Amino acid sequence: MSTAIAEGAEELWRAQRPDGVFDYGASTLRSTLATAGAITALHFADPGGAADLIEAGADRLRRTRNDDGGWSMVPGQDSEPGPTAVAAAALHLVGPVGYAATVAAGRAWMAGYGGLEAIPHPEVLLWCRQFYGMAGWLDQREMRRFPLELALLPGLYRRLFDLRLPMASALGLAQTRHRPLTRLQRMLTRRAEPRALLGIRQAFEHEGSAGSWSEDAWVTGLVCVGLARAGLGQDMVGAAVGWLRRTMLPDGSWTTTPLDGAWTMYAVRGLIEAGYRDDPRLAVSRDLFVRLQQHRPFLAFGCPPGFWGWSGEHGWPAVLETGEIVSLLTRLPGEAQADAVRKGVAWLSGRQDSRGSWSLCVRNTKVANSGPCPMTTAQAVEALLAAGVTADDRRIRHALHWLGTAQLPDGSYESVWYREHTMGTAAVLETFARCGRTGSGPAARAQEWLARARNPDGSWGDGHGAPGTAEETGWAVSALLAAGTDSVAVTDGVRWLLDARTSGGGWTPQPVHEYVRRVSRYANPGFTQGMALRALGRYLEVTR
Repeated sequence: MSTAIAEGAEELWRAQRPDGVFDYGASTLRSTLATAGAITALHFADPGGAADLIEAGADRLRRTRNDDGGWSMVPGQDSEPGPTAVAAAALHLVGPVGYAATVAAGRAWMAGYGGLEAIPHPEVLLWCRQFYGMAGWLDQREMRRFPLELALLPGLYRRLFDLRLPMASALGLAQTRHRPLTRLQRMLTRRAEPRALLGIRQAFEHEGSAGSWSEDAWVTGLVCVGLARAGLGQDMVGAAVGWLRRTMLPDGSWTTTPLDGAWTMYAVRGLIEAGYRDDPRLAVSRDLFVRLQQHRPFLAFGCPPGFWGWSGEHGWPAVLETGEIVSLLTRLPGEAQADAVRKGVAWLSGRQDSRGSWSLCVRNTKVANSGPCPMTTAQAVEALLAAGVTADDRRIRHALHWLGTAQLPDGSYESVWYREHTMGTAAVLETFARCGRTGSGPAARAQEWLARARNPDGSWGDGHGAPGTAEETGWAVSALLAAGTDSVAVTDGVRWLLDARTSGGGWTPQPVHEYVRRVSRYANPGFTQGMALRALGRYLEVTR
């Protein structure tokens, strides 16, 4: 056990940069959506000047198409509907003749899938229909309209679009030029146009006017497409073209947002629980977290300062990352982080929904992939507890009550950002345990579900028959240990983790992270190693 922990920790330390980031590189972030979004943006914004980039990106899409005709979010995985629909439409836009065979194969895969209407996520369906419309495969009147006039009501507008506000605003602006509108709609959108453009600019300027939105080529591509087609924000369009030129990788691909914060926080958590709390190398990551806390409000989303995001010092606000980093800073030695913890707790407290839950960053939103999430709520509660808030505090009681109502009939919990139900259920069970509620009905049902969801080989997968992963097995074992469970399930889970190690001493990352729930997934190596180490460290501590 001690050898496995030492070797797993060494696997993590090899990824640490001098600045404290546990970096798993751009190769893990290459994205079909990012590449398709980038070449579509360049096609509308600068088709002549960016012809070389468009050609390189399109050729990358051609080469990464699966043999079955479809594409996946991360090349090399099973085909997924969202990336397939978007990639096929993008290639048709930039090369209707040269890429005709590749496009036909993609459309055939979509037909076999059931077409756009079979996509199980309304947001993905909306984006795909936008691309089909731009490709000429749908009439503009068949496309869902972005109600730009709602920008006249900023609070409601944020709640309706949340993280998607800059993209929805830009595409809504384009619709005012390309989609038939009623006289009343034209009047209202003319009034709303400056406000919608302001929200886009606020996000742009928060990142230093460098040319990106969320440092993500997919998000940047959507915003650039909308602005270019609307003929607005030409300074932002020009900056986006420059940013896309600077960030294209040599193989013609673009990436999603760098995950400096998300990689590092889970790596650090694993090392702390594996016994490395006082290692001076973690002090470097602690100081990194303090530097990454943002002290300016994120105006586009109406968020006050004091948050962290999943990327760098100009990233977009996120409750999940803020909660996890606050928890880490309370566990690491030193006093320099005390002010950061205080501000993080205040930010989290202000972001709690009126229903008791936590969403991505905008209060009281119900947007798919951004709205109230049991796992995000559990991590926010854990942060408050770690910072000294007592379990009988109103904020905690309100959250626990909501978690009781959010439990599914079989005892499991959803998680917006992780696949299916194992990790969401484990996170919530751990939170009930920390609050001294392991005997409550929701906690007991969650524990019973985890016991039933275990695979015959002792591992945990998605809870519905998928093979085991280090990520899901690690979190399930950690949660059962936190709940005081001393069972064969825990022992078998630990044994599976020990047997699943690679020759380098670590664990193989699996695509258990949801880019869009049940539609597109990716792997996070920092999370993989950190979660396995967390389970082994806890088990070693308990058995001692």
